[in-house]
Amino acid sequence: MTDQSDRTALRGNPSFVWRAGQERRLQMILDWAPQPLQRALVDGCGAGVYLRALQESVPEVHGIDIEGEHLRMASANVPGAPLNLSQCEQLPYADEAFDLVLSHEVLEHVQNDLQAAAEIVRVLRIGGRAAIFAPNRLFPFETHGHYWQGDYHFGNTPLINYLPDTLRNQLAPHVRAYTHRSLLDLFIGFPVLVRQHAQIYPGYDGINARRPAVGRLLREVTYAMEQTPLAVFGISHFLVLERVG
Repeated sequence: MTDQSDRTALRGNPSFVWRAGQERRLQMILDWAPQPLQRALVDGCGAGVYLRALQESVPEVHGIDIEGEHLRMASANVPGAPLNLSQCEQLPYADEAFDLVLSHEVLEHVQNDLQAAAEIVRVLRIGGRAAIFAPNRLFPFETHGHYWQGDYHFGNTPLINYLPDTLRNQLAPHVRAYTHRSLLDLFIGFPVLVRQHAQIYPGYDGINARRPAVGRLLREVTYAMEQTPLAVFGISHFLVLERVG
């Protein structure tokens, strides 16, 4: 993969702006963050929007990303932030270095998600927590586009994730989507406890900008669905893990 569309397919597009959907997720992160909260890592920081937002609540926030272009944007957006060009599978930090690790829609893109999960646990202090957002296999759309006859098509594609793995992975070989079980399976054998595991619906920020009444209705209906068994069809998992001794 060499051209811009293939790189977008492989790495995804980071968040560039801060809207209601990001604010809602930030509140979830802070609600489940450990105390004391002095040092955090944004594991795959992209353009730095969550890094900048966390700085308002955390004295020291680090960021890593595998894309130099993303880090240049993060450096411009969050001047002076400690940033590293790094893979999620090999974090350049000591054991137990952080109180909080945020992995926001990143695990689906890494080459080895099991190794990335191991690194998240390794750099957490005892009592520290990881906040992980990752695509839900039961959401009716694949939001990272798909391949057809060798060409990448950006955008939401319906029902791909409901296909058997052999077919689904031909259409979307560039990105993973997790079931409730498969996401938890990444952390089997590691010293962590599950503190929260839920599925959440989108922020609908694009729809809300164009048609506010429709956006408000979608939020009201689907956010209420998060409190019912229909939560399993949400767009993302929200998983909180606590490192134990």
